[in-house]
Amino acid sequence: MIDTATIIPTGDEIKAGIVFDTDSAAVVQQLVRYNPEMQITRIAPVTDEEDKIEQAIRKAAAASDLVVLIGGSGGGHRYSSTLGKDFTHTALEAMLSPSASRQLFGKNGHLWSCLVCGRLGDALVLNLPGPFVEASAAIEAFVKNAASDDLERINAAMAEAVRKQYP
Repeated sequence: MIDTATIIPTGDEIKAGIVFDTDSAAVVQQLVRYNPEMQITRIAPVTDEEDKIEQAIRKAAAASDLVVLIGGSGGGHRYSSTLGKDFTHTALEAMLSPSASRQLFGKNGHLWSCLVCGRLGDALVLNLPGPFVEASAAIEAFVKNAASDDLERINAAMAEAVRKQYP
């Protein structure tokens, strides 16, 4: 059972207050639905810097059963300098073992989202896309599959839930 969770919103636009973080509340709602007694902490948003994201993940994983990162799952700056910097999924892929990941691509071949889940010590760590409908779908799919210890199953369910948002 997951008894403690830390939510880490990421993004310069969230940190600066340019974009309002509606995702964290949706994540809390789903996690409380999974375990009404869960203690949930949301930390201050982390900027789009890989080392800062890694530091936040390590600190949260040492204190929680579950760490949920929001945002930074796309291809962003790797495709165009005009797009945001997306480091969350690359930080997770480097840190987690074991782990599972799925890449979702748009019709133009652009990396739309890379969802990762895995273990860092005893903590389960996963990421959600930043857009509200995608984050909501992914966390709902996680909650439905959270009892499974199968990272591939959890990751596949989350990726499919995000994919279904854009038929």
